Amino acid sequence: MQKALITGGAGFVGSHLAEALLAQGTAVEIIDDLSTGSIDNIAHLKNDPKFSYVLDTAMNRPVMLELIDRADVVFHLAAAVGVQLIVDEPVRTIETNIKISELVLELAARKKKPVLLVSTSEVYGKLDRQKFNEEDDLVLGATSRSRWCYAASKIIDEFLARAYFVEKKLPTVVVRLFNTIGPRQTGQYGMVVPRFVRQALAARRASR
Repeated sequence: MQKALITGGAGFVGSHLAEALLAQGTAVEIIDDLSTGSIDNIAHLKNDPKFSYVLDTAMNRPVMLELIDRADVVFHLAAAVGVQLIVDEPVRTIETNIKISELVLELAARKKKPVLLVSTSEVYGKLDRQKFNEEDDLVLGATSRSRWCYAASKIIDEFLARAYFVEKKLPTVVVRLFNTIGPRQTGQYGMVVPRFVRQALAARRASR
């Protein structure tokens, strides 16, 4: 049976990915420090014998070494997320995104464990087009504005993934997510869609 490791697996996207992989018959192990994820997101998965979890930071090198060694494939989702968090804590944003990705890729490369790295539409920066292309030149805002540190850190993550593929022959895939929407998403860290939904429901109740 194939086993997948998901970093950030107790988050909104990570928990849905865990569900999908389990439904396909893949064993799933996640690691999450619950800084932006929630144990409630994975509570319904705990009774599945193919599922296991570790509550720790993905920057814990000994733990990650063991987890990646047990996995056949790594889905790397652990990252600083949410506009408000990024603006308020740029140091945490940069260190979390770059250091964890560097560690995941380094350890995965030792035994050629394939890595899917989740990036973001933010890397497109200020491009103003109807269609984006992965080969487009990128234009970001000034370094004096904290919001761009997230895009910059994810660009570094993508460069690292490609560098490990070219230099170390590590199988890597980069996925750039745009606004993801669905159950278990929270507006706690500045995600706009959950806020819009709550405001719309509140307005509807008030109008009755």
